[in-house]
Amino acid sequence: MSIQGIQGLSESEIRSEIQKGGKFVYYLYTFSILIMTFKNPSKVYFIRARGNSILTGLRFTVVTLFFGWWGFPWGPIYSIQSLFTNLSGGKDITPEVLSSFGTEQKIDTDRF
Repeated sequence: MSIQGIQGLSESEIRSEIQKGGKFVYYLYTFSILIMTFKNPSKVYFIRARGNSILTGLRFTVVTLFFGWWGFPWGPIYSIQSLFTNLSGGKDITPEVLSSFGTEQKIDTDRF
């Protein structure tokens, strides 16, 4: 699993940021080619407590706006889903990421 934004942070710094409102999120982007439509998740991003999760996901929103609508019939459907997710700040998966580390296991930030 590759997590963007935790490089150089210790486990205690990450947990402190989460307690202040930080979160782990992913974004969706949709890409269509006539009758084929692809809806894909981004990498996981760590958004600090004062970070802007909508701005972080802006590139995925732009890709969806320009390339997502063209596939029929799923292009518009997946594009709306992707835009809703991204403009809501991404899909918050903080509990899932933390549970994957386990309560006793240390977060190895070099691994990500």
